Amino acid sequence: MQVIVRDNNVDQALRALKKKLQREGVFREMKLRRHFEKPSERKAREKAEAIRRARKVARKRMEREGY
Repeated sequence: MQVIVRDNNVDQALRALKKKLQREGVFREMKLRRHFEKPSERKAREKAEAIRRARKVARKRMEREGY
């Protein structure tokens, strides 16, 4: 990952880096890896996340279509 510092403006570059890391999910992954997660717990969490994402997409689609 690369961020360009323009006009010695480090604060702006840091903000851009944090935004990129957030979008990639690095912070979330670091938080998850602080403690060991059993494979069964990981599977259950990922399944719940997938269900949540699917519901969100369905809700957005319904809003867009006007049902």
